[in-house]
Formats: sequence, C-alpha cells, structure tokens
Amino acid sequence: MPAKPMIEAFFDEPTNTVSYLVADPATRDAAVIDPVLDFDLASGEADRRSAERVLAFANAHDWRIVMVLETHAHADHLSAAPYIKAKTGAAIGIGEHIRQVQKIFRPVFALDDLRTDGSDFDRLFHDGERFPIGKLEVEVLHVPGHTPADVAYRVGDAVFVGDTLFMPDYGTARADFPGGDAHQLFRSIGRLLALPDKTRLFLCHDYKAPGREDYRWETTVGEQRRGNVHVHDGVSEEAFVAMRETRDAGLSVPRLLLPAIQVNIRGGRLPEAEANGVRFLRIPVKFRGHA
Repeated sequence: MPAKPMIEAFFDEPTNTVSYLVADPATRDAAVIDPVLDFDLASGEADRRSAERVLAFANAHDWRIVMVLETHAHADHLSAAPYIKAKTGAAIGIGEHIRQVQKIFRPVFALDDLRTDGSDFDRLFHDGERFPIGKLEVEVLHVPGHTPADVAYRVGDAVFVGDTLFMPDYGTARADFPGGDAHQLFRSIGRLLALPDKTRLFLCHDYKAPGREDYRWETTVGEQRRGNVHVHDGVSEEAFVAMRETRDAGLSVPRLLLPAIQVNIRGGRLPEAEANGVRFLRIPVKFRGHA
C-alpha cells in the first residue's frame, strides 16, 4: 500500500488562506501548495513571514522542499512561490491552462511584457499528469469553473482542491471571474465528489460559516456529498448554476484582487524595482457611464 503523505497546514487569517506542506515519509521530499506572500494593501508593504513559517517547519522536520504547487492564479492573496524557490531551488508548477488566464488579464492590466505561454512557471501540468514527490505520486486533476486554470492535486487519499470547494457548511467557489463558468464548476465538483467517500479534501480557504466559531479546512468526499449546502447529492446542474449566478452577482470584489492577479499570473513574480528601490503595480481606472 502506498505511504500516506505527511501534511502540515498553515492558515493565514488576513486572507483566510490555507497553505500546505506535503511530504513523503520515506525520502522526506516535500511540496508547498499555495504559499502566501504577506501584503498590506493600505501601505503597500510586503513581507515573507508566512513563507518563513513554512520554511522553518520544513527545516525543523528535515523536509526537503522540491516543488511549489499552485492550484490556480489566486485573486485573494499574492503568491510566495518565487521566495520559496529562491530559498530551496524548488520548481514552481501550475495547470497548463494558466496560459488562457494570462491572455485574459494581459490587456486588463496593459502588461505588454507579459508572456502568455506560461513560461513564468517551471512546470505546466496537464489533466491526468502524474509526477513524483519523493516516492509519493501526485495526480493532477483539471477542475475549471472558478477559473479556467484550476487544478487539484491528488496524493494518496488526500486531494488539495484549491478554491473549488469550501467546507460543507459554507459551500462552493464563485464562478464570476473572467473565464469562470458555473456549469464547468458544477462538473468539476462532480468529478471530485465521484472519488471514494473517505477521500480527504484539503481546502484553500475558510471563512467560518454562520454559527461556526472555528476555522476548518479538512473534510471528506462523503461529508461534501451528504451536506454541502450548494452541491449535496440531489442538486441538479441547473439548480446549482441558478444559485451560483444569483449569489455571485451580490459578492464584492476580493480586496487584493488587483495586485494578486497581476503578480500571480507571472508565477508570483513582482515587477522589477525602479531606481528608487520600489516596485510598482498597476491599478486600472474606469469611469462609470460617460467620463
């Protein structure tokens, strides 16, 4: 029987994001999934304390980080993937459909220098691809809908689902970002929930559903099928899409969307510093109606 992966979660409350270290108990090779770069929007200050927590844990437990895996180009936090790579030599991987996301957002931010071939990343994974982390085998599942490029990573009995699903009492990801699609999201969730009931699902976010006092980020396929408030067994695609589109219409834009997207579609790479040592990001400005 394949070894169970060793898993350590790191919760960043300012962005409600969960990053993971996943390690092979035999070789102690490890991957970081969805690492966070701390960024204060009001001051424009960034630091690496969240990434340092991950690195410190790996060092203390003799885990050798060999890969950084992104589930998608996040809109709610900036990625610390380049910093992890600089410290460990780890390769940065993401789903191959990131190229579609780059093409969508290149004109939004007028990023004329952005390559749309995915070459800001070291690895572009296709659906069904398998690769090793030590003696662990990782399977890539393309699960579009939240964005065109979302992937989940299956490692033994554990699946890291990114933003596709939340805890059963909170529901599912939004599907209204450019390139998102509620029909695709429903089918992607169906693919995940077709896995064995005892499959463990590790989520990228939690926001504490009403009435719940603690943050949670681990559930199972069976729990989702029985109790997810949006997609439990018996919910049709038509009903889900109607719910999702109505709900999405009332959601606010993520606080860090503008900096996060333009950094994360570059593999987490910030623009080069100007002569004064400061890096600058772009903020699109559009007038409503007539200017």
